[in-house]
Order: sequence, then C-alpha cells, then structure tokens
Amino acid sequence: MKLGVFLPIGNNGWLISSTSPQYKPSFALSRDVTLKAERFGFDFALSMIKLRGFGGPSRYWDFNHESFTLMAGLAAVTTRIRLFASVAVLSIPPAIVARMASTIDSIAPGRFGVNIVTGWQKAEYEQMDMWPGEEHFSRRYEYGEEYATVLKDLWGTGVSNHKGRFFRMTDCRVEPTPSGRIDLIAAGQSSRGMRFAAEHADYNFISAGGINDVSQVAPHTARLAEANAAAGRSCEAMLLMMVIADETDEAAHAKWRHYVEGTDLEALAWRDAQAGADTRAEAHSTVGRMVRSEREPTTMLRLIGSYETVARHMDELALVPGLSGVMLTFDDFQIGMEQFGTRIMPLMRSRGALRQAA
Repeated sequence: MKLGVFLPIGNNGWLISSTSPQYKPSFALSRDVTLKAERFGFDFALSMIKLRGFGGPSRYWDFNHESFTLMAGLAAVTTRIRLFASVAVLSIPPAIVARMASTIDSIAPGRFGVNIVTGWQKAEYEQMDMWPGEEHFSRRYEYGEEYATVLKDLWGTGVSNHKGRFFRMTDCRVEPTPSGRIDLIAAGQSSRGMRFAAEHADYNFISAGGINDVSQVAPHTARLAEANAAAGRSCEAMLLMMVIADETDEAAHAKWRHYVEGTDLEALAWRDAQAGADTRAEAHSTVGRMVRSEREPTTMLRLIGSYETVARHMDELALVPGLSGVMLTFDDFQIGMEQFGTRIMPLMRSRGALRQAA
C-alpha cells in the first residue's frame, strides 16, 4: 500500500475548527513535512490549489500558497519522494502547465505529477473574472478531458494541434519534453468524475467518512473499478484520510472532541453555500458530500486512537480490494508525521512486509 501526505498548503490543514492547531502555511513547514515523509519511506507528497478560503472566525484556508511554485522548491530539496502539484484548470492554460511541469521534471526527473482540479467553488474564479458561468458545473469534466489531452500531447510529442470545444492548439510547442512519464491525478467522486479519472488519470483520490470505519472504503474502490473496466484502463484508487493519534485511545478521542467543540460553523456555512450552487450534484460527489455532511471539522475518514489502534486500521486498509494507497492528513502535521513514522509504521504489518520485499 502506497503512502502519501497531503501537504498543509492552506492554514489550519484539514480541520475547520478554532480549537484545532492553528498555523499558516510556509515553505519551511511544507519542506519539513515532506522531508519527514521521505525519511520515513513515504511514496509521494501532494499539494492542493485553493484560491479563496472559507472565512469564519478561524479564517479557514484564507491563507494559501501556490502549488507549482511550492513543489518546485520541494523538488530541489528532496531526492526520492514523488511530488504532485495541483492546477485549477480554469486559471492556467494547459500549454503553460505543460511547460511548468517539464521544468519541474528537470529539477526532479521522473518524480513529478499533476493533479487536475476542475473547480466547484465559483467564488475562487469570480474574484478574478474567470468564472465561465453556471454551465461549467455540467461541462467541467469535458473541459478537463480536453485539458488533459493537450497536456499529454505536449508531454508526449512536444507539439499539440488539438481542436476542441474549449481549446484550439495550432502547432503549439513545448520543449524540452519531460524525461519520462508525468502522471495525472484526479479526485472524482461522482459517476462522471470517476469516468473522467478512469479514462484520463493514473490515480484517483476517493473519499470515505466516519471514525475508524474502514468498511466505508470498499464501495468507492468498487465504483472506480467499474469505471476502469468500462474505460479499459487501470486508474489506481487512493484514499484521502486523517490520522489523530496519541498514547491511548482516550487521549486521541479527547483531542477530536476538543476540535469538534470549536467547529467553525460560519466557515462551514460559507463552504456549503458555494457547494450548493451546483444543484445537480450527485449525493456522493464532492459537493454533494459537503452539503449533506455533519457539522464537524472534517468529514473525511478519521483514524483516531492509540498508535496500536491506528496501525491496526492501517493494516485493514491494506486489505481493501482495489485500494492502492492512502494520502494522510494530520491534526498537527509536524507532530503527526513524527508519530506516524516512529510509533505507527513500525507496528504496521503491511508496511513492514513492503519494506522487507524492497
């Protein structure tokens, strides 16, 4: 099972709370977390792109770095770990992203990939007069398909003459081309999003909810497997999840209860109003899950407990059919990464078997 870390590129990470650890993004923080991940044998680090936060008393995600420039810096200070940057496709033309990716590949040959973000929060783009209108909700994956096609053309041959509804390339050139394959990453949760991932991406991040409820994962990997079968490809399923660990189960759950007490309801309301603009979103899509979620700091799957408890659940995840890996978030990234690498990973049978095989 592959291990990755979802870098804290936005303030306060993935807990929408005023009582969770409060911090702002910095290169030093992302560097330290990534170097820990590399030292502990993690396979990849990914940074998101968020162009506008949710506000509220916690000012959730009001402070954010840019993904490609951050990963270029990390490429220069790492040696082994794979690095994935995210692009909001409405904000940067694909030919520019293709060149940016080729440049980072020259810093970290064979270690770079691009996460395609088709966009659900229109306020991110309205503030820059980039929102194409409500029709984007229904056509965003068609837009993403053309975007991915142009990227693959330019990385594969150095030239694109793609003529489509959204992009028209005329002898568009990008050289030098990358040293090897640049993977594409997606995070489609709806049926249409899963289809996009199966047809165009190498990895798709899936979501599940609840506390220590590993059983929720398999239905999502099964949906991606069905989309893969229809597409005749093999896009790997990666699970996005959070770890909150401590010496005992009681201590870890006390942390979570403390974070829940500080849930930033104002930030959640703003997020949900944005998500609700897509009136046709499926219940299990990203925005559908948001508007139907509990009023808690995060809705992603949480492994909460002692180091032994978390390690046991990680081993259970390694047995989920079709799950290739997990991408971890933590309540406190510096402490959480250290706990995971020194206290949890040595207890994981699945990871130990991988180390012995290597």
